[in-house]
Amino acid sequence: MRFIFILLCLALAATVSTAAQETITPTNHIELFNGKDFTGWTFCMRSNANPALAWTVTNGSIHCAGKPGGYLRTTRSYSNYALTVEWRFVKVAPKADNTGILVHMQLPDNVWPPCIQNQGKNNNQGDLIYMSGAESKEHRGMAETAPVPKQGPANEKPVGEWNTVLTVCSTNDVKAYVNGKFMNEGTECTLSSGFIGFQSEGGEFEIRKVFLEPLK
Repeated sequence: MRFIFILLCLALAATVSTAAQETITPTNHIELFNGKDFTGWTFCMRSNANPALAWTVTNGSIHCAGKPGGYLRTTRSYSNYALTVEWRFVKVAPKADNTGILVHMQLPDNVWPPCIQNQGKNNNQGDLIYMSGAESKEHRGMAETAPVPKQGPANEKPVGEWNTVLTVCSTNDVKAYVNGKFMNEGTECTLSSGFIGFQSEGGEFEIRKVFLEPLK
């Protein structure tokens, strides 16, 4: 009986693991943040720091203090979607003006995993950064940490006002829009699916909306 119980536990664990790794392609609107708590999200922090030092939910918005460093990510993997994020910097200061939207994040969790970053740094939103070995046609031949710069001037609102950033992920293509303006595109990307996340990387910011929609 005990042996059967152990087998059942192992089978359940395998089922949970498979579900966690399943990649979802949205067929309708999916709210990723419920406005109340971090249901559907998990954390990875540098030096195993307490996530609560960086991440809280306040007045219906996710608040990031900017440090300690690390990230918040979805517990489920996604592909082929349009990701909308409404966010704003609470304040900025030298070396305290940075974050990023991470798509196609890969396991294992590590600061930082292979992924594609839609840059969130103040006045640089729309740059694309290919992290920890991720690549695209536009980035090949560049230094690993070098961003592919946005195509044109910044389109961000003043600090304290809400920005809408759209990241469209279609197979191996990633497009970035800031407040309705096309900013950048990565083609022939080496990643096409994965988790979605946000960086705690110096800047104090808030997020009030995070949702997915099917590709048109």
